[in-house]
Amino acid sequence: MMSQSSTIRPHRAPGEAPAVREPAHVPVAHVVRGGMIEGVHHGSVVVLAADGSVAFQAGDIEVACYPRSALKPLQAVGLLRAGLPPLDDELLALVAASHSGEERHLAGTRRILTAAELAEDDLRNVPDLPYDPAVRDEWIRRGLAPSRLAQNCSGKHAAMLLTARTRGWRLEDYLDPGHPLQQELAATVDDLTGQRIARVTVDGCGAPLFSVSLHGLTRAAARLATAAPGTDEGRVAEAMRAHPEMVSGSSRDVARLVRAVPGLLAKDGFEGVQIAALPDGRAVGVKIADGADRARMPVTAAALARCGVDPEILAPFATAPVLGGGAPVGTLRAVHTTAPHLS
Repeated sequence: MMSQSSTIRPHRAPGEAPAVREPAHVPVAHVVRGGMIEGVHHGSVVVLAADGSVAFQAGDIEVACYPRSALKPLQAVGLLRAGLPPLDDELLALVAASHSGEERHLAGTRRILTAAELAEDDLRNVPDLPYDPAVRDEWIRRGLAPSRLAQNCSGKHAAMLLTARTRGWRLEDYLDPGHPLQQELAATVDDLTGQRIARVTVDGCGAPLFSVSLHGLTRAAARLATAAPGTDEGRVAEAMRAHPEMVSGSSRDVARLVRAVPGLLAKDGFEGVQIAALPDGRAVGVKIADGADRARMPVTAAALARCGVDPEILAPFATAPVLGGGAPVGTLRAVHTTAPHLS
């Protein structure tokens, strides 16, 4: 594949990096069993108004945090800016995905690799089993081993390779933070969040992971959600909205939420991170301090209710059952101060 030049877009000068310190999280969700609070999940929440101002906050929204896979939409924009060749919306959604390892995800990643004239062995993400429990069980039943293709970040990694191949950059060390590709992605994160990256480490898949604040991450989500059609940000947002099952999976709560709320852009991340943004710029960011995934969606639903999303639409996402003897005996729900609209 021939190398091609790419116009470097001017970026806005970012603000200062967020502080690296112990987060001042607060209670954001209660585990209620038999009418009594059994457990408390701490975390932080930010809700942005359409004009970008902070409409609500709880906890510590300015401290540096690792967005984990909630950063992938920003990285997808960065790949387009860096010269990722045109992909259809289904594949572009996969570039921003933490996929479940379904056949559609594997086939899509193969298509991206084929465009780069590369194969699964060229990927440098960590081999893993499919993320979705049912898909993983079937994988094991068939005697299949962990693979780079099945790992939930393979679409992003394939797109990184395709971009590097297109630009004529080295392929073997595309995950090195000093690689031109990763430098381009870091510049995009600076630009979209409006702040400098605080720390760079390694994500679970092996790719560089950039630390920003929850406020900055949510601001970036709003920028994607409000972007004009045809821009790099707008292309990623439209692809994610059109193909939420490619971004996650057919049984995942994030895909159901995007299908339920018109125009919503949403992405989750490990360690209890969630961003969601509406087309007019209203946006929410959630970080659960202990990384518990079970608290992520109820708190996100509460934050979206503060954005004005219809509570009836959010009702299926607002609570999670607490079981006793196999039957519901309580609920996990956002605390009242976060969720007055869902009380």
